[in-house]
Amino acid sequence: MILEAINYAATYGKTPPEFRPHIRYSVNLWARANRCRKMWAEHEENSRKFILATASRMKQRRTAVVLGSGLVRDVPIGALASAFDTVVLVDLVHLASLRAKLWAKPGNNVVLSSRDLSGYDALKAGQTPEPLSFLRQVPYLDLVISANLLSQIGTGVQHRLEKEPVNAMPDDTLPRLIRAHVEGLCGLPSKVCLITDTGFEVTGKDGAVQQIHDLTHGVQIPKISRQWMWPVVPFGEESRDYQIIHSVVASELA
Repeated sequence: MILEAINYAATYGKTPPEFRPHIRYSVNLWARANRCRKMWAEHEENSRKFILATASRMKQRRTAVVLGSGLVRDVPIGALASAFDTVVLVDLVHLASLRAKLWAKPGNNVVLSSRDLSGYDALKAGQTPEPLSFLRQVPYLDLVISANLLSQIGTGVQHRLEKEPVNAMPDDTLPRLIRAHVEGLCGLPSKVCLITDTGFEVTGKDGAVQQIHDLTHGVQIPKISRQWMWPVVPFGEESRDYQIIHSVVASELA
């Protein structure tokens, strides 16, 4: 708890005020990732390998943007920074623990950007959500990586919807915003790498499935080339009686 408190406090001043409510979630994720590092290792390695395979086939490597960079455990940040002129990490929160690792490296060419990638505010204002339109302004953009972000958009939007008055948002808000992200990626002129968990199962020790949930809310992920399982909540993390296993897919969209 002491390390979590230090990370939270050190992150607070570096985070835009509108995104500070999300720091607690990021710190909790950081703590869980440390506790579950052995169980998460295969998923993180699969993600890094898929990104590296995509980048290795590219002729130009000027700017790479990572959407939903998070803890950067599932992104080969060192290899990307060596291969590209500039790497931009985009997320609501960039923890102090991550900043310390990045700034300790000489000649750092990694840029941090705080941004809401959900498109929620635009949809609430009655506009067509284009959450990735800012990428059109990024010069020399050669690679965009959506790194285990898509399901988090859905989860975050669900939490916001629960606080809204009845009929404040369209009935199809969740699939619409998830679709906006996928379509935004497909419309980019750069190489695009999409990695996302699409759903999860809660299973007991007897192997019986207790719950199934669709994290993409019916939106289909195009051009899937790899799939694997990710034990996000292993036995003993939340309960000795169940585990939560996520299904992950990886696509190279362009």
